[in-house]
Amino acid sequence: MLGLSNFIIFANITFMQLLLQLLFIIGFAHVAQGQVRKGVVTATRQPIIGATVSWGATTVVTDSAGFFTISAPTSALADLQVTAVGFRAWKKRLSVADTSFITVQLLEIQEGLDEIVVTGTLKAARRLETPVPVEVYSPSFFQKNPTPSIFDGLQAINGVRPQLNCNVCNTGDIRINGMEGPYSMVLIDGMPIVSSLSTVYGLSGIPSSLVDRIEIVKGPASSLYGSEAVGGLINIITKSAHTAPQFAAEVMNTSWNELSLDVSFVNKAGKNAAVLTGIQLFNYGNVRDDNEDGFTDVTLQKRVSVFQKWNFYRQQNRQMSVAARYFYEDRWGGETRWNKAFRGSDSIYGESIYTNRLELLGNYQLPVKEKMMLQLSYNQHHQNSRYGNNAYLAQQNIAFAQLTWDKSFRRHDWLAGAAIRFTHYDDNTPATASSDSLNPNSRPQKTWLPGVFLQDEISLSAIQKLLLGLRYDHHPTHGGVVTPRIAYKLNLSNQHTLRVNAGTGYRVVNLFTEDHAALTGAREVVIRNKLRPEKSYNANLNYLYKVFAPSGFQLLVETSVWYTYFKNRILGNFDANPNQIIYDNLDGHAISQGVSINVDARWPSGFKLLAGSTLQDVATIENGKKTRQILTEKYAATWALSYSIKRLKLAVDYTGNLYGPMRLPLLGPLDPRRAYSPTWSTQNLQLSWNGNKRWTIYGGVKNLLNFRPTNGNPFIIARSHDPFDKQVSFDNSGQVLATPNNPYALSFDPNYLYAPNQGIRAFLGWRLQIQ
Repeated sequence: MLGLSNFIIFANITFMQLLLQLLFIIGFAHVAQGQVRKGVVTATRQPIIGATVSWGATTVVTDSAGFFTISAPTSALADLQVTAVGFRAWKKRLSVADTSFITVQLLEIQEGLDEIVVTGTLKAARRLETPVPVEVYSPSFFQKNPTPSIFDGLQAINGVRPQLNCNVCNTGDIRINGMEGPYSMVLIDGMPIVSSLSTVYGLSGIPSSLVDRIEIVKGPASSLYGSEAVGGLINIITKSAHTAPQFAAEVMNTSWNELSLDVSFVNKAGKNAAVLTGIQLFNYGNVRDDNEDGFTDVTLQKRVSVFQKWNFYRQQNRQMSVAARYFYEDRWGGETRWNKAFRGSDSIYGESIYTNRLELLGNYQLPVKEKMMLQLSYNQHHQNSRYGNNAYLAQQNIAFAQLTWDKSFRRHDWLAGAAIRFTHYDDNTPATASSDSLNPNSRPQKTWLPGVFLQDEISLSAIQKLLLGLRYDHHPTHGGVVTPRIAYKLNLSNQHTLRVNAGTGYRVVNLFTEDHAALTGAREVVIRNKLRPEKSYNANLNYLYKVFAPSGFQLLVETSVWYTYFKNRILGNFDANPNQIIYDNLDGHAISQGVSINVDARWPSGFKLLAGSTLQDVATIENGKKTRQILTEKYAATWALSYSIKRLKLAVDYTGNLYGPMRLPLLGPLDPRRAYSPTWSTQNLQLSWNGNKRWTIYGGVKNLLNFRPTNGNPFIIARSHDPFDKQVSFDNSGQVLATPNNPYALSFDPNYLYAPNQGIRAFLGWRLQIQ
């Protein structure tokens, strides 16, 4: 219902409209130039602020009460169009001679259903129209269960899971459809900023107030994006300074004293530029050991991220933007007695990581008749780490350039491009080999990776599209790599859409920048043979069903079935020797197959349901033996149930996820810990009160069931009382011996982890946005 003040405003304006109509009838016999039309834009009986109203050549936006006034065009008839983010577009042909008050009622659309996406085909297209299935998530989706980083927020997406890989330093990776983190490419504004060494840390510290949307493609996308995009890719699209809120801020704290602050603001830089600045701060300094193993349950962190993006106005609406981000993080975990005086020593165990990172990216549309885009990016990443008394010092520089040509001709929509990527990587491990400042026995790796690609999207008919793509990359070690791609979309009706995708992928592996277990110092890294690049072959079937009922009920059901075959899969063998990780190409093949379903249902009463489930099989087949991939669930589910009480300005969100059993990394046959995790779930409840259109107060409880991986396990970290293995005995082959002091034949190992160590906790936050 409208509030009393809004009702009075509405009544007064309606009265004025009647009076104006009477004056019009008496005083005018024809349409006069300069005439205006007034109206209001609402949805579910609430005014829509900032909706765009266009009539002829004139465009205005609605005010704080949803009202608008717009000048009439010179023609006798013209289409009045109304658009707003999150709502279906409204259009109606109106007579200029008619001056009656207009009431526009918009219908809310499903999350991202009609949004413009770029990830699937590297060019702007409506999600419903692209032959490549793309999932789109807006900031409002992640606000149902707010988190201090994008890494944590991705747990709400079906088929995507953030996996912690170390009990001590809490670093992790993002898994798509069960594939490990190195198989997922992370992009910022379409450029490979977050990769290799930074994959572990790159998703932390991206200010959430700057995120416009997150686009996800599941399955290989190597034909457009090259190596690493084998399991799928995540593209974080940042807001434009032209359309971002003038000021936005969010602060959140938890009962564990995790404090995060996110601020962004827009400034004009003369007549031709606008600047968007974002700052994110995160601090957690609470030493906590609820499971009483002598080690911190959660890594202590201090993090700062500063982002700035310049958007320029150019003739003919050509694009140009420049952005930069600086990221610094100081994190440590270990024995609760640890402090920085023990950094790198062998008396009290701690894992301490200092990260300095700089990113630059630019997008420039060439001033030519054809649509040609030049994209440039550069990042440098410095890491100074200590894992007990083992040092890991690394630096990485990546420069990337890409030129694309977008051309439409009759039924063909062409995209051609050329890209080049230069990677400089150096560390103090045997991964590099010569005299340099980090390791006198090693040399930096310098890799040039040029590539070209061509894509043709063909409109076979009004209901059919066919996409053909091909990419060629030349690697200095592995030579030329060809990755083809095909996609087909069929609109069976307005409610039914079918997509079929198939293609190949490849991945060049750098173990030391991708596998955190290789860096902890708990195990020796052994590379058995010269590693060959991995190749994959993928097929995906996607079916979309949607309903827009006259009553206002909306339903979207999306189902996918996929199969991926891997050749030359590179695996780390944790089982042969508890003190080693042995890497080699698989003498056989690997598979990833499964089915997933997503449901988005919305009722006029205010209920919304977003739910998804995935059933998958990820395994290796070697010598006729099939082995499940470690730390990979057989089934998973996510949900977000929301209800809005309009009259109280209150929203309730109940979110959660559920994961099936995973095979866990045991240290030997005597290890008493679970070989498989139980079925486990984390669930959250949030209440949000929207005091006015600018600010929101929210709070709730995370992990309502108080689930932790210690449940049902005698311990999580093996030999936490002897982290330097000073009391461990080994035989001549390096195997740990069972002794009275070590009856389970274990060595120190922090990699047994499948779920966060944090139990139940409360949170409270405040969000402000000024348009």
